[in-house]
Formats: sequence, structure tokens, C-alpha cells
Amino acid sequence: MKKLIETLKNIWSIEELRKRILFTLGLILVYRVGSYIVLPGINPLVLGQSQSQEGLLGLINMFAGGAFGNASIFALGVMPYISASIFMQLAGIVIPQFAKMQKEESGRNKMNQYTRFLTVLVTVFQASAYIAYLRTQTNGAIVNDGLLFYVSTIVVLTAGTLFVMYLGEKITDKGIGNGTSMIIMVGILARLPHSLVEEFTSKQQTDKLLFFLVELAVFVAVIIGLVLLTQGVRRIPLNYARRIVGTNAAKEIGGARNFIPLKVNSAGVMPIIFAQALMFIPAMVAGFATGEDSGGNNFMRSLSDHTSLWYNVIYAVLVIAFTYFYTALIFNPTEMAENLKRNNSFIPGIKPGQPTADYIGAIMDRITLPGAVFLAAAGILPGIAALCGVTSGFASFFGGTSMLIGVGVILDTLQQIESHLLMRHYDGLMKTGRISGRQPVAI
Repeated sequence: MKKLIETLKNIWSIEELRKRILFTLGLILVYRVGSYIVLPGINPLVLGQSQSQEGLLGLINMFAGGAFGNASIFALGVMPYISASIFMQLAGIVIPQFAKMQKEESGRNKMNQYTRFLTVLVTVFQASAYIAYLRTQTNGAIVNDGLLFYVSTIVVLTAGTLFVMYLGEKITDKGIGNGTSMIIMVGILARLPHSLVEEFTSKQQTDKLLFFLVELAVFVAVIIGLVLLTQGVRRIPLNYARRIVGTNAAKEIGGARNFIPLKVNSAGVMPIIFAQALMFIPAMVAGFATGEDSGGNNFMRSLSDHTSLWYNVIYAVLVIAFTYFYTALIFNPTEMAENLKRNNSFIPGIKPGQPTADYIGAIMDRITLPGAVFLAAAGILPGIAALCGVTSGFASFFGGTSMLIGVGVILDTLQQIESHLLMRHYDGLMKTGRISGRQPVAI
């Protein structure tokens, strides 16, 4: 406790860090207030009686911090920006011209500009779909439906998304942490207190308070496991070749020893997002299916139930497959081997060039398997928790997308705070070791 108080004093004593933290908290407060401002032309009382989001809508509502269910001006949140960013990231891997642009500062700025333009298009499309959802699923929450409501809602939702994107960029520039990730994390964790109270109330009514304490212990254990999954690296030893510099007063430099840290989970949360997107397809098919006695329809309906055996098995397999796929997209051992060769560095006992690339690729393949298995386990834990009697709201915090994003963003933010402390000759946040963030992957 003494160490914690001393660390907080050190953080507050650094003027720049203090301003960054207060600036971040201020913009987050603006976002949270805006998530409760209802769209013009919507009756919030009727909306509160009819809102119920599950499946894909529940995932979008989670990322938007409840703004989607509130029919807020920030209902779409940063989801259009994330979709556009993922598209541009994949385009940079597939399209050679974009890949070349990503290697230059001016090219990256141009890519960011393309991402913003694409965000506007995606937002207009998603806003139209959201209006259709409001018309069919909210039981008359729209007061005056018509062309004016349609156009004004698209304009307001688009402006809201662009404003949230602006807040995220300002947090990244002048605040602490990655702005977009921070906004998503705040939206996710905002649901945690309500979910805890709901879980405690349900267990109190059924005289299962001891089971509630067990749930809290498991919840803490899950967080520890996700931290280990996020922080886990495999270090490959690396040496630098010795060089003689100068003639008269020749100096020998180099020969230093270093490491290449390979992430156990390089793909981050992306495999879970891709797998969830695919698992929503059977739910839509089951929704249109007729004939209750059909075996095929029953199987499709089981795939829409996140507590069923087939759902969890197929979901886990998809997460493992997407982990390998996405890791292969973002990790290039050949390029890494070439960079090592250009910097006069080498792995002891391994020849430079292609043998180094093969060696790094083989190690990456081996460490990706346990990382993918643990990631799949984290993905299916919410379904297992719900099957054990945990309420759906609290069960979503037992792993899955929400906690992976939350743990990753918190680690990134703590890493930045620790860097500010160490740069000014203060002790870090931990007595031993350093906090490391995630692989810089868009979410």
C-alpha cells in the first residue's frame, strides 16, 4: 500500500503526465454523457421498455458502451472507424501499393486520410441499417417517422461517430493511452458495476452468496490468465556483429546481446472478433428457418446458443484457425530476417538470410498453438459461465472480447505511465520487471 501511495504521488507530481491524465478523463466524461443523449424524434420511455440486444446487436451495444441500446447520438460509437481501419489494414497486406505507403510517413498519413473517408461511408451505411432496426424492433419509439427523420438521423449518427473518432485521436495525441481503444474499454467496463449488482442480487434471492464469492475468485483468476496471455513472449537471443571504427584510435563496437520478443498471442483480439462474426450467420439462418422438427434447423439453432456444445466446439476451432491466419498476415519472418541482416545482427548458431527466416517462422508456429488454444478457451469461457448459472451480463466479463480488450488497453496505458515515470528517474509501477503492452494491432 505504501508503494502504491508513493507511486500515485509520483504520477501526480509530473505536470505533463497529470495534464494528460486529466485531459483523458475529461474527454471520456464527454463521451459518456453523449452516450445518454437520445436521438431527435425518439421517445426514450418507449425505447426503454422494448430494448433487448443479443448476439450481434449485443456485441455492438457492448462496444458502444450502451449507447446503441439507448438510441444515443453516439449509438454507432467507433465501430465504423474500426471496420474501416481493419479494411485498410488488410488492404495494406494484400495490395502492394498500400503496403509501400505504410512504410513511409507521408504514405501513412495518406492511409489515415483514406480511413477517415471510408469511415464516413461505412457510418452512412450502418446508420441506415440502424434506422431500420429502430423501425422494426423498438415498438413505436419513433415519434414522427418520415424522410426528415431518416435524413436527420443519418446526419446526427455520422456526426456523432466522427466526433467520437475525434475524441479518440485527441486522447492519443494529448492524453494517455490509445484513444480509440480507451473509448471502447470505458464503454465495456461501464457495464461492470451494473452486472455485479445484478449478479449479487440474483444470488442473494436464491441464497447462493457463497457461489457469488466463488464467481469473484474465478473472475480474478481469469483476469490474471488474460494478463499472462497478453504479456507472454518467447525471447530469441540476438547478437550484434563486432565492428572496428576509426584508424588511429580504432574502437571496437558491437557485440552486444539482445532478444527478439515474439508474442505468444500476436493476433490480439482479432480472431475472436472474426469468429464471432461467422458464428452470427447460423443465428440469422435459424431466425429465417421454419419447421421446428427439422434436425438441420435444430442444429442451426444450437449454433446460435452460446451455451451449447456445438457452438463452443466450432467457435473454439474458428478462433484457433483465425489466430494462425491473422498471425500469418501480420508477421513476416522473411522481412524480419532481412532487417536483422541489414543491422549486422544474427541469431547465435543460425545462418543469416533464409535459415534465420525459417528458424523464426518455426518458433512462431510453435508458440502460436498454445496461444491460440488459450485464446479459444478465453473465448468460450463466457458461455461456460452462463451455463453454470452466472447471469448473462456478468458472464460476458469472464473472458471473450470484452475482457481481452479491457486487459490489453489497461496494460498499454500502464506501460505509457511507467515510461513517463522512468524517463524522469522515478521508480516504475512494479518493484521488479517492466510492464509490456500488446502488439500494435487495430481493434
